[in-house]
Amino acid sequence: MFDNPLSIVLLVIVIVLIAAAVALYFLGKKAQKRKEEQDAQMAAVAQTVSMLIIDKKKMKIKDSGLPQQVIDQTPKYMRWTKLPIVKAKVGPKVMSLIADESVFADIPVKKEVKATVSGLYITSVKGLRGTLEKPEEKKSLRARIQEKYKKLSAEAEAGKKEHKSKK
Repeated sequence: MFDNPLSIVLLVIVIVLIAAAVALYFLGKKAQKRKEEQDAQMAAVAQTVSMLIIDKKKMKIKDSGLPQQVIDQTPKYMRWTKLPIVKAKVGPKVMSLIADESVFADIPVKKEVKATVSGLYITSVKGLRGTLEKPEEKKSLRARIQEKYKKLSAEAEAGKKEHKSKK
């Protein structure tokens, strides 16, 4: 049955893929447990603060203006990635804070907001006076092309119907 070298190679590949899937399953479970513990700790020390947002942008951690101790504690592989950084005036102080990825798009610039902050990490944002306007999401290139295609095809259909009615 296994005289053919191709069947041996395929069998080895299948075994390696199954082993990788099992390893990823257990690593994912462990990571999820760790994330739930971190979320519980962050929720325990969270506090609501009103702040004036001065600026927000994605930047590397060493250019962010965060305290040196925070920069030193970050893992080496994270120092090259860009983080969502928010400069805000909290009370009399101007601070640099890290925003959650899901909240970053909702944070308005040059407006006062009520934010739930856990240390230097912004976990949620609410409007201080009313609700926050949701910024318009940027459409991907594919979505823009599809929209343009639908518009042009609708115009072409209308042109065909008009041409047929003239005859």
